[in-house]
Amino acid sequence: MPLQAQDLHTTDKDSFAYIFEQNATVPLQSSAGSVRVNVYRPKTEEKVPVLVTYGPYGKDIPYTDFHTNSFAEVNPEQKSEHSVWETPDPAFWTKHGYAIVRADERGCGQSPGKLDTMSKGTSEAFFEVVEWAAEQPWSSGKVGLLGISYYAGTQWRVAARQPKGLSAIIPWEGMSDYYRDRCRHGGILSDQFISFWWNRQVITNQYGRPGRKAAKWGIDTIEGDLGEEELAENRQDQTIDNVKNHFRDDEYYSSKEFDLADVKVPLLSVANWGGILLHLRGNVQGYLHAGSDLKYLRFITGRHDLPFYYSEEVELQRSFLDAFLKGDDRVGWSQKGKLPPVDMVLRNGDVGFNNAEAEKKYPRRTENEWPIARTQYTRYYLSPDQTLSDKAPEASEEQKVSYKALGKLDDPQQVQFTTAAFEAETEITGHVVAHLAVSVSKHADQTTEPSDIDIFLTLRHISPEGKEVFYTGTAGDPVPLTKGWLRASLRKIDEQHPRHKEWLPYRQYRSTDVQEVKPDTVYEVDVEVWPTNVVVDKGGKLVFEVASGDTQGCGIFGHKSLEDRSEKVFAGMNSLHFSGEHQNYVVLPVIPAK
Repeated sequence: MPLQAQDLHTTDKDSFAYIFEQNATVPLQSSAGSVRVNVYRPKTEEKVPVLVTYGPYGKDIPYTDFHTNSFAEVNPEQKSEHSVWETPDPAFWTKHGYAIVRADERGCGQSPGKLDTMSKGTSEAFFEVVEWAAEQPWSSGKVGLLGISYYAGTQWRVAARQPKGLSAIIPWEGMSDYYRDRCRHGGILSDQFISFWWNRQVITNQYGRPGRKAAKWGIDTIEGDLGEEELAENRQDQTIDNVKNHFRDDEYYSSKEFDLADVKVPLLSVANWGGILLHLRGNVQGYLHAGSDLKYLRFITGRHDLPFYYSEEVELQRSFLDAFLKGDDRVGWSQKGKLPPVDMVLRNGDVGFNNAEAEKKYPRRTENEWPIARTQYTRYYLSPDQTLSDKAPEASEEQKVSYKALGKLDDPQQVQFTTAAFEAETEITGHVVAHLAVSVSKHADQTTEPSDIDIFLTLRHISPEGKEVFYTGTAGDPVPLTKGWLRASLRKIDEQHPRHKEWLPYRQYRSTDVQEVKPDTVYEVDVEVWPTNVVVDKGGKLVFEVASGDTQGCGIFGHKSLEDRSEKVFAGMNSLHFSGEHQNYVVLPVIPAK
């Protein structure tokens, strides 16, 4: 039987430097269930602005339990008894005149209802939480959103609904496109992270799940436990749904769509150069297409969990939020044109990876637009001898370079194309696109003919000393410059779409866009590679890698599904074709010195 929600709202005015309200209830009009929130607010009679977070990870799970090693490295100024993973710390923000409202997403923690992460329904519930926060007697009526990853991705969605009171957002390393940024890179299922994320961080905190307190995973559900059968009925399982659904016009994906142009509030979008499989593309696209009159794009480096809490980054967050939630604009955020809209870190030199102090040596630079207007989009041509050159090859008899299809991380199948040493320091910053002439053929012993090609691309940086330069990935792992993907049957480009650019081909990824892939037939494809930045030293080189599966740098974001990448469809030999008719090149965004 469903549990009966109870009103067990408690208020503690004495134990902390702020008032702590636990399990205040936000009744939902948009769906069954309700949302429970914790409120942390200053001890003042004055009304204060509110920062809201909404997500599935548990408002009552201490950061130190959720990720002990990460919490140990967090800036001590941002630690307190109520610190929670990827969210602003209440002790700091209440001291600076903000209330924090931390919500358990519907169906998680202490919030009853259907667990259906990133869905239309849960975005509607988030909308109601924002409006509730704006209407509380202790609230000034102004609400801001601030948080990392999931707590950033949901900001785009709810901001597009334009809830009353929402005044500014800071989506920090968070996707804005569920299909392209997270679930299906180039149409290929990114199942490894979804499985890890779902099984470790989501269903472990489902409303009614027994044993949470004993496992040091927050507190048990107030109304009691649910049986396994009812728990299963009360959740929409992402590990199943993303395998079953392939296209953006499938209801599963289409129901989650929204228009970034509907985001109107001032925004500061923070993208991480090292987040090449989750925490980069969405922030850039969100910035480009949001309808906000005042919008800013900031690039950072480092792990996804730590920079958010660096003192200098927190002060930046506070400066931005003060401008729009308190009317205290100390630097000019609210004056269009006063500040350059783009602030980027330049990855110059080999400082190692997962080393926060070393990465602070990277210089910063501002720009007036994105992409940078002075970009020189330069073709670097692949050659059969596996070189990469900005000089177009001479026409010749057809040649091809082949590699085994359906590569896996423990058995990668790839070919690499390497530039000559750069003759001068060269900056590459912006969007990358590759043009390839590809085919698939079967092995002699295959009984079925392959009918699709998965393309995995990687751009790597080699120092003048001949060492590959690695950068800090999302989880602190070593990553290359960037990656890109495409399933050849989804190669169709919508050239009439307003978002289509030469430097960023636009695909709809609809079921009606599927195109046939025949064996031994050459197809010309344009592949989106995620944006990047590097300063190549004189004597350094770049390597462009073409593979049939995951290679070094994918970390926990692998594409491993045997159902999505079956041998029946993909096994065989993949080839790149070179001739007067077929050219292969990667377009790099070269930035001339100012």
